[in-house]
Amino acid sequence: MSDTRPILIVSGTNRPHANALRVAGVLRGNYRRLGVAHEVLSLEELPREVFDGSAYANKPSGMVAIQHRVLDAIGLHVVTPEYNGSFPGVLKYFIDMLKFPESFEHKPVAFVGEAAGTWGGLRAVEQLQLIFGYRNAHVLPDRVFIPGVKTKFDDDGKLTDAGIEERLAKQCERFARFAHHVSAAATLS
Repeated sequence: MSDTRPILIVSGTNRPHANALRVAGVLRGNYRRLGVAHEVLSLEELPREVFDGSAYANKPSGMVAIQHRVLDAIGLHVVTPEYNGSFPGVLKYFIDMLKFPESFEHKPVAFVGEAAGTWGGLRAVEQLQLIFGYRNAHVLPDRVFIPGVKTKFDDDGKLTDAGIEERLAKQCERFARFAHHVSAAATLS
């Protein structure tokens, strides 16, 4: 894998101390072990000015910097919680604020869903797949769902479920290969 652009791990909520951010930390550790360039973007980083109606036309400098991180990434690894049977509104707003179509056009994307309930964010991920599909992203078919997420981490933030840890590690390996393959194919065309 010769492309050194990072995989951008997106923690899909702005909730402080979110479980999505804990999961993003697990992904970060997996990519570090693989020697794959990566960064974490928490939606807590969105500048407050981005929520002004005028931000659609005149992006705040903080959002411009985030936009560059998305464009410069070789792929996006999105971790989404499930809120009220869907993904967080702030994640949709983040998507809406990014340049169209280039932000996701032919961009490799992987998804992890997490929720307190039984389905582990399945609905949230399926809804996001529709949006990213509409935006012509290349979606990795291997999704990971984490049910009962509140019980999966110890007090130090370490994942305690070996099965989920293994699935996340495999997903990172597959996504790193997938993102680099898609990138290499794009340079040939």
